[in-house]
Amino acid sequence: MHSSARLTPTFSVITVTYNAAEVLEDTIQSVITQTYHHVEYIIVDGASTDGTMDVVRKYRSRIRAVVSEPDKGLYDAMNKGMAMATGDYLCFLNAGDCFHEDDTLQQIARGIGGDGLPDILYGDTAIVDKEGHFLRMRRLSPPERLTWKSFRSGMLVCHQAFFVRRELAEPYDLRYRYSADFDWCVRVMKKARTTRNTRLTVVDYLDEGLTTRNHTASLKERFRIMARHYGLLSTVARHCWFVIRAILKR
Repeated sequence: MHSSARLTPTFSVITVTYNAAEVLEDTIQSVITQTYHHVEYIIVDGASTDGTMDVVRKYRSRIRAVVSEPDKGLYDAMNKGMAMATGDYLCFLNAGDCFHEDDTLQQIARGIGGDGLPDILYGDTAIVDKEGHFLRMRRLSPPERLTWKSFRSGMLVCHQAFFVRRELAEPYDLRYRYSADFDWCVRVMKKARTTRNTRLTVVDYLDEGLTTRNHTASLKERFRIMARHYGLLSTVARHCWFVIRAILKR
């Protein structure tokens, strides 16, 4: 295949919901209005008791698979979605989050040459309010070259702007209630051979969520995950340096 040829990867976009009727419609519309058509959309709902499923039914013909049943939490639902996916890439777009532009997936696909699909595609994230108004770019920006060791400095890439080849993906570890996505990204990155920074703002991220609302518990989990992957001494030393640097900046 010539390097000038273009590949047409399929994206499996998975949205996990629970009582998200207020914010879900924008998310669905941001997926179904994509100008790129090699997309399968999957929604996994945790047996919502509000009008979430009414919103889903409104767009049912545009969604490949829908599940609504009790689950063991966010990451259990994400595992269900992953098990149903058939695309080349997995993308988790939570209720309330949206693709940045109608042609975001088109731009990502256009950036892939004919020399094979990278194992990981990633980009930047804009933080928005409930009306979709831009607030700021995410504090941590993705590095030009991403490796599994990059995550020693924290979650450098927002989970929603991190696309993984499906065959590399493993189930989320349900021992972690708040930061299983961080652990998952590190595990996937350990297996990845090729990564590509799309240099795009990929998603608009709603400025709230499970991790934000449970910040302390999330940080404790993230410390445990870092210690597991990078070693306890290295993790403690790095956190001490973070504290010293914060003090010096005052």
